[in-house]
Amino acid sequence: MQRARKRLMEDNPVTWLFYGDSITHGAVHTSGWRDYTELFAERVRSELGRPLDVVINNAISGNTTIDLLETFDRRVSGFNPDIMFLMIGMNDASDGHPEVDLDRFVENLHALCAKTESLDCLPILQTTSLILPGASPDREPHLPDFMNAVREVAAMRKLPLVDHTAYWEAHIEKCYLWNSNEFHPNEMGHRVFARHLFEALDILDPESPTCRLFVS
Repeated sequence: MQRARKRLMEDNPVTWLFYGDSITHGAVHTSGWRDYTELFAERVRSELGRPLDVVINNAISGNTTIDLLETFDRRVSGFNPDIMFLMIGMNDASDGHPEVDLDRFVENLHALCAKTESLDCLPILQTTSLILPGASPDREPHLPDFMNAVREVAAMRKLPLVDHTAYWEAHIEKCYLWNSNEFHPNEMGHRVFARHLFEALDILDPESPTCRLFVS
């Protein structure tokens, strides 16, 4: 994470790209409120005085790692990012996607990281939010193994990791307030994502309006 923190201290503009599925896409379930990528943009471009930085959210609802690989050139390479935040796995873990078993998921994660690094771009891996207990039986039994795989790939490749899953597990009693349905974060959930990301990047400031946004 030190490389990302260092870029925030430099004068050169940075292109930040967020890549993933509906959890990052932030559509519908935020009910018009800002998603965590938009909160990140507000914190970095406005509050930290970096208006020439570019923040791109190219996540798409329903995506798996297969989709991310197939559309990588259009959605990542074409924007020449400096740092990419990758959050994926909620759909890969579903029984509805038998083409992505755990081994294939790990293989795809490595491929995504390799393609990102070939652009001289730093991939930062992120685990995802929690499924409400008993609410999604097609995903819930598998998601812990898939998130462990994200952690293992980050460790193996010596890449930064933002472990949102662990944070949500530590506050599991609040997850009913942070989700809009069985597994999509609402505006509160996205504020939790943003705050945890700010902490990881060491840009959490109690005087910042964005950092002070109310979280249940």
